[in-house]
Amino acid sequence: MSQMILAGVIFLVSLAAIMTEKVNRTTAAISGMVLLLAFRIVNLEQAISYIDFNTIGVLVGMMLFVGVIRHSGLFEYVSIRAAKSVHGDPWKILVMFVLLTAVCSAFLDNVTTVLLMGPMTITIARLLEVDPVPTLLAQIFASNIGGTATMIGDPPNIMIGSEAKLSFVAFLFNDGIPCMFILIVLLLFMKLIYGRKLVAGDGAVEKIMLLDERKEIRDPRLMKQSIVMILLIVAGFVLHDQFRYDTAFVALTAAAVMLLIGGVDVEEAVSNVEWPTLLFFMGLFVLVGALEKVGIIEAMAKFIMTVTRGHDILTMMVLLWASALLSSVLDNIPLVATLIPFIQAMGRQGIDTTPLWWAISLGACLGGNGTLLGASANVVLSGIAGRHGYPISFRRYLRDGFPIMIISMLIASAWLLLRFGL
Repeated sequence: MSQMILAGVIFLVSLAAIMTEKVNRTTAAISGMVLLLAFRIVNLEQAISYIDFNTIGVLVGMMLFVGVIRHSGLFEYVSIRAAKSVHGDPWKILVMFVLLTAVCSAFLDNVTTVLLMGPMTITIARLLEVDPVPTLLAQIFASNIGGTATMIGDPPNIMIGSEAKLSFVAFLFNDGIPCMFILIVLLLFMKLIYGRKLVAGDGAVEKIMLLDERKEIRDPRLMKQSIVMILLIVAGFVLHDQFRYDTAFVALTAAAVMLLIGGVDVEEAVSNVEWPTLLFFMGLFVLVGALEKVGIIEAMAKFIMTVTRGHDILTMMVLLWASALLSSVLDNIPLVATLIPFIQAMGRQGIDTTPLWWAISLGACLGGNGTLLGASANVVLSGIAGRHGYPISFRRYLRDGFPIMIISMLIASAWLLLRFGL
C-alpha cells in the first residue's frame, strides 16, 4: 500500500509540475522517474521495460526522415502551393490542413502526420504574418479525431480490434461516423474562436501570390526521392501488420534509406531530432508504468465496474467518459490494455460487450485531445512549435483542447446511445 501511495504522489507531483510549467516538462518527467528508482518502486530493468520503444522508434525515425527531406524544399514548395490555391486566406488554409491532417491520421501514425504537417503550417503562417498556433492546435485535434476513425489510426484501436476480432469496416462505421460529425464541430469551434483573428498581414497575400514555388526546390533529386519515400511510408504503415513488422521498423527504415541516399549532413539531420521530447516520453512511460505496477490503474478499472453494477448502458457511458478523462492525462495504451481483460471477463458472464469495445475505443482515442499530455501528437507538435518560436503552453492548450474533448464525448455519447441504447 505504501508503494501505491508513493507512486501516486510522485505521479501527481510530476503532473502538477508539468501542468503549472514551474519546471520544464522534460525535467519534471525525468525527475519523477528518478524518484521512482530512488524509492525502489521500480528497478532499472522494469523502468526500461515500461518504455514503449516502438513509439520512441517511430518518433526518432520520422524526425530523422523529416530532418533529411526538409533540405529538398518540399515543405516550402507545398506550403506556397497550398497558400496560393486558396488565395492566401488563413482560415481556408486552416480548414484545408485540418481535413488533410484528419485523413492522413486515419491511415498513418498520428505523430508521423504532425511531423510532416507542422513545418508546412509554420512556413505558411510566417509568409502570411499570422500566428500559427491556432492552426497547429486544430491539426493536433484533427490528428486525434482522424486516428480514432479507423482500426489502424491509433494503437488502442489496433489492440481492441485484435482482441475483440473487430473488422476494419466495423471501425469505419462505429468510430468513423461520429468522428465525421466531431470534425465538423471542430471546424465550427475554431471558426468561432479564431475566425476573426486569422487575418493576413498587410501586403502578405500579394507577396505570396507573387512567389514562385518552383524556386523553393533546393534539391530536385532529393525532392523526388522524398515524395517516393513518403508514399512508401504510407504503404508501410498501412500494411505493416500483414508483414508482421512494427511501425518503428517502417519509420527507422525510411530514415536509414534517406540518410544513405539523401546526400545531406548526417549530424545536421540528427540535430533536428526533438531529444527533449523523446526524454519526456521516456519519463512519462515509466511514471505510468509504475502506476500500472503498483495496481493503481487496475484499481481504477475495478472501481468503474463496481460503480456500474453490470448495467449495460450505464457501463458503456461510464467507460466512455472515464477512459476519455483518464486518457487526457495518462497514456491510453496501458489504460486500454488494463480495460481489455475486464471487458472480456464481463463477456464471459453473459454481458454483451460489443458497445463496451466502442466505448473505450472512442473514449481512449478522443480523450487524447483533453490536455497537452493526452497523446503523442500533442507533445510532438507542441515541441516543434516551441522550437520555431511559437510555444504552446499547457494552459493555452487546455483552453481549447478540453472543450473539444467534452464536445467530442457528447457527440460520441449520443452516437452510442443511438446505436445501442435505443
